[in-house]
Amino acid sequence: MKATVYRKEHFNAAHRLHNPNWTDEKNKQVFGKCNNPNYHGHNYDLIVKITGEIDEETGYVFDTKILSDLIKENIIEKFDHKNLNLDVEEFKTLNPTAENIARVIWTILKQKIENKYEIKVILYETERNYIEFPNA
Repeated sequence: MKATVYRKEHFNAAHRLHNPNWTDEKNKQVFGKCNNPNYHGHNYDLIVKITGEIDEETGYVFDTKILSDLIKENIIEKFDHKNLNLDVEEFKTLNPTAENIARVIWTILKQKIENKYEIKVILYETERNYIEFPNA
């Protein structure tokens, strides 16, 4: 039988939404306040969902201590209290929208977790705005 394990974490980060191929006017028009050249920040809530078969021997789908450690070592330490545009390699050439942040988090974790598990990332940028990736 399959079940889903959830792990919730939190991090704070700054970013600027900006497309370098556009004019300043177009960036302001599309991204508004989020295009502030001095950046702005969010208190992100991250939920990682792992779905898989319940192991007969352990009773676990996935050990939540291992999941917690994976998230802390690979995501929280990398993103927390950072300027995503300047400090996180993946966003040097990728606009750090919530969608792209969720996709990057998923990609990092997918490389660390066996393919037998389905992984989803839910990223709350605000209490009212959140992303689920992938959404298939």
